[in-house]
Amino acid sequence: MATAIYLEHYLDSIENLPCELQRNFTLMRDLDNRTEEKKGEIDKLAEEYIATVKNLASEQRVEHLQKIQNAYSKCKEFSDDKVQLAMQTYEMVDKHIRRLDADLARFENELKEKLEVSGYESAEGRGVKKGESRGLREKRGSRGRGRKGSDEDSPRKKKMKNSPDLSDALLPMQPSDVLDMPVDPNEPTYCLCHQVSYGEMIGCDNPDCPIEWFHFACVDLATKPKGKWFCPRCTQDKKKK
Repeated sequence: MATAIYLEHYLDSIENLPCELQRNFTLMRDLDNRTEEKKGEIDKLAEEYIATVKNLASEQRVEHLQKIQNAYSKCKEFSDDKVQLAMQTYEMVDKHIRRLDADLARFENELKEKLEVSGYESAEGRGVKKGESRGLREKRGSRGRGRKGSDEDSPRKKKMKNSPDLSDALLPMQPSDVLDMPVDPNEPTYCLCHQVSYGEMIGCDNPDCPIEWFHFACVDLATKPKGKWFCPRCTQDKKKK
C-alpha cells in the first residue's frame, strides 16, 4: 500500500515534466536558429567592411564596426539565454531525481521499521500461545513452585537469538546503488565520498567547512540529529584546537 502511495505521488509530480522539457528544448532550438542567422549577418557585414574599407570615411568605418559589434552582442545574448535554459532544464530533472532518491530512502526505512515491529509481535504471539495451555496445567499444582529456566530460554529470547538480525533482512541503500547511473561530470560533488547529491543529506554547522553537505550513510546517521551537527573532519579540527 505504501509503495502505491509513493509511486502515485511521484507520478503526479512528474506529470507535467515532459511538456516542460519539450518547451525548453523548443526554446533552445529557436535560440540556436536565431544565433545562426545572426552569425550569417556578421559574416556579411564583415565581408562588406573588408571590401569597402578603403573607400569609407572614418565615421562610416566606425558605424560599420558598431553594426558588427552589435551583432556579436546579440549572439552572446542568445548564447547566455540558451545556457540559462539548459541549466533550468538540468535542475528541473535533477529535482525529480533527488525526490525519488529521498522517497526510496524513506520507504526503505519505513519498511524496515514495519518488519522489525512485525517480527517482535509474532515472537511474542507464539510465546503467549505456548504458555496458555501450559499455564492452565501448572496453575493447580505448581502455584508456589519457581519457574524453570532463565529468561534466555523464553520463546521471545529464543526467537531473537535464533533468527537473523532484521536489519540484515533488507539491503541498506549504499551510495553505489544510487550512483550506478551515469553522472554529469559538471555536477557538484559532496561528502567524504566525493559523490553527487542523493537521498537524505545533512549540512555541517561549521560555516568554514570545506565540504558542507554529507550523506546520512557516510556519517553513520539514520535520522537528523537535534541541535547543531559538525562533520567528522570539523569535529577533529575542533579537538586539535
